Amino acid sequence: MTTLSDIGVAAAINISTALLFFVAFAILRLQPWNDRVYFPKWYLKGLRTDPVHGRALVSKFINLDWRAYLSFLNWMPEALRMPEPELIDHAGLDSVVYLRIYLIGLKIFIPIAFLAWIVLVPVNWTSTGLEGSQIKNITSSNIDKLSVSNVHRGSERFWGHIVMAYAFTFWTCYVLLKEYGKVATMRLGFLAAEKRRPDQFTVLVRNIPPDPDESVSELVEHFFLVNHPDHYLTHQVVYDANKLAKLVEKKKKFKNWLVYYQNKLERTSKRPEIKTGFLGLWGKKVDAIDHHITEIDKLSKEIVEERENVTNDPKAIMPAAFVSFKTRWAAAVCAQTQQTRNPTLWLTEWAPEPRDVYWRNLPIPYVSLTVRRLIIAVTFFFLTFFFMIPIAFVQTLASLDGIQKAAPWLKPLVDIPFIKSFIQGFLPGIVLKLFLIFLPTILMIMSKFEGFGSISSLERRSASRYYLFNFVNIFLGNILTGTAFQQLSSFIHQPADQYPVTIGTAIPLKASFFITYIMVDGWASIAAEVLMLKPLIVYHLKNFFLVKTEKDREEAMDPGSIGFNTGEPRIQLYFLLGLVYAAVTPAVLPFITVFFGLAYLVFRHQIINVYNQEYESGAAFWPDVHFRIVMALIVSQIVLMGLLTTKKAASSTPFLIVLPILTIWFHRYCKGRFESAFVKFPLQVCQFVFCD
Repeated sequence: MTTLSDIGVAAAINISTALLFFVAFAILRLQPWNDRVYFPKWYLKGLRTDPVHGRALVSKFINLDWRAYLSFLNWMPEALRMPEPELIDHAGLDSVVYLRIYLIGLKIFIPIAFLAWIVLVPVNWTSTGLEGSQIKNITSSNIDKLSVSNVHRGSERFWGHIVMAYAFTFWTCYVLLKEYGKVATMRLGFLAAEKRRPDQFTVLVRNIPPDPDESVSELVEHFFLVNHPDHYLTHQVVYDANKLAKLVEKKKKFKNWLVYYQNKLERTSKRPEIKTGFLGLWGKKVDAIDHHITEIDKLSKEIVEERENVTNDPKAIMPAAFVSFKTRWAAAVCAQTQQTRNPTLWLTEWAPEPRDVYWRNLPIPYVSLTVRRLIIAVTFFFLTFFFMIPIAFVQTLASLDGIQKAAPWLKPLVDIPFIKSFIQGFLPGIVLKLFLIFLPTILMIMSKFEGFGSISSLERRSASRYYLFNFVNIFLGNILTGTAFQQLSSFIHQPADQYPVTIGTAIPLKASFFITYIMVDGWASIAAEVLMLKPLIVYHLKNFFLVKTEKDREEAMDPGSIGFNTGEPRIQLYFLLGLVYAAVTPAVLPFITVFFGLAYLVFRHQIINVYNQEYESGAAFWPDVHFRIVMALIVSQIVLMGLLTTKKAASSTPFLIVLPILTIWFHRYCKGRFESAFVKFPLQVCQFVFCD
C-alpha cells in the first residue's frame, strides 16, 4: 500500500537527485576540458574553438573564475532564447517538431490539471466511498481519496466527472487540430524553401523485374525513357559493394594513422617507427610514414580493381535504382503514382536523403518483404505478451510482501520507515526501468529485418512497436497484474458478481505506482540526460587512449541524435497516463506537467548544443504522434465508462458513449485534412523547380 508519505519520500528523492544532477552539470560544463562534451554541435559546425589552448596548466582543467559559478542556472534561459525559425536553420525541422511534442503536453495538461484540481479533487476528497465501501479487502491509501474510487456508487457527483471528460476531450482535440495544421504548414514551407539537392529530384525504384535480354541499368533507362520521355534525366543502379566499402573504410583508417605520424614527426623532428606484426607488438621495424603511404597506395589500387569488378559483375547489381528527373514536379509525379499494372513491380517512392538511406535493405524483393513482416509481426506478438510474465514476477518481488517472503532476514531493515517508503514509492519504477533497457535495440533489429529502406522509417516503425509494447506491458500490464496480486485476498473472499466492481475500484488505485514511475523515468532521467555522464566518461576515455588526430577527436565527441525510436514512445506513455487519469485520479497530473516542462527545457538545450541530427525527414513522423495521442484519448474515455459502470452510475454513463465517436470523427477529419502533406508533395509547389 503506497501512501502519501511514500509518494512524498519518492518525490523528495527524485527532486534531490534532479537538483544534484543540475548542479553537477552546471559545474562540469564550466570546466574547459569538458567543453567538447557539452557543446559538440558547435565544434562540429566549426563555430566554437577549444578554450583549453593558450591557458595556464591549471586553467586548462579547472575554471578559476568564481563569478561563473554564481550563474550556474543560466543555461535554462539560454535554452529558451533561440527563436523557432533560427532553431530550424540550426537543428532541422525534425528536431524542432520533436520539441513541439513536449510543448503540446504543456498546452494540454496545464489547463486540464487546473480544471481537474479545481473541480474533481474537491468532489473526490469530500466523498467517503472508500470508507463505506462494501469491498472490505481493497488495499487503498489516503492518496486514493483524491480519485474517483472515493465517490459512492450511484452518486450524482459522477456528473462532474462526465462534464470534465467532455471538457478534457474538446480541449485536447482543439490543441491537436491547431498543432497538426501548424506542423503541416511548417513541413510544406520547409520542403519548398530547402536548397536544391539531387535527392529532391530523385526517386527510389525497387523490385525491378529481371529481363534476360537487358541488364538492370539498360532496363531502367529504357523503362523511364518510354514512360517519362520528357522528364527523365539519369539513373544509378544499386550495387552490392560490401567488400568495396570495407576497403574504403580500411583506407580511411590508414590515412588517419598517417596524419598522426606526420604530426608526430613535426613535433619531435624524429621519424617514427613501428613494427609490422600483430598490433605493432612484434615483427620487422619499419618507417611508420613510408609504411602507411605504401599501404594506402596498395589499398587505392585494390579499390579501383574492386570497383571495376562490382561494375562488371551482373550478380553485384541489385534490382533497385535511383532515378533522377529534370524537374521536381516530374519526380513528384513518379514517386506518387503506380508505374505498371502489376502493383508489386517498379515500386517508386521519394528517395531518402543520402544520410537517411539504409543501403542493406534496398535490394530485398517484394515477396521477401511480405514474408519478413509476417515473421516479425508474430515475433513481436509473443515478445509483447510473454514479457508480462517476468514484469509481473519482478514487480511482485519489488513489493514489501515479496521482499519479506524472498528474504525474511531483511524484515528488520525493511521495517525502517525510510527504507519502507523507498521500497514502496521508488523501487518498482526502478525495476521496470531496468527491465526495458535492451528493448529499443531488440525492436530496431526487428525493424531492420522487415526491410525498410531508410533510417527514418526504421525509427518510426520501432517507435510504433515500442509504444504498443509500453501500452500492453507498462500500462495494461501493471494495472492488471497489480490488481491480480495486490487485491488477491479480496478476490478470494467475495462472490463472483463482485469481481467487476473490485477491478473498477482498483484501477484508479494503481495511480500511485504510475506517479513513482513518472518521477523515476521522467524527472530523474531527464535530469540525467542533461548531465550526460556516460558521454562524458566515454569521451575522456577515448580522448586519453584512442584519439590520435583531430578527426578522431570529432568522432569521440559526436553524441549522435535524439533517438526518436526511444524518446517519442516514452512521451506518448505520459500522454496516455495523463489523459486516462485526468478524470480518474487528478493527483497524477502535476507530476506529468512537471515532466513535460522539464523535458522541453532540457531537450531544447540538448538540441541547440549537443545532438547532431542523423537525418532530416521533414517531420514525417507527425501523423504517428497525432494518432497515438488520439488513441490515448479514446482509451481514457473507455476507461472512464468502465469505471462509472462498475460504480452503478447508470443514469450518467450513457452520456460518455458520444465521446469516442466524436474523437474518431475528429481523427478522420484531421487525417483527411492534413495527412497528405506528410506523404505527398504538392505538384503546385514543385511545378517550376528545375534541376541544375
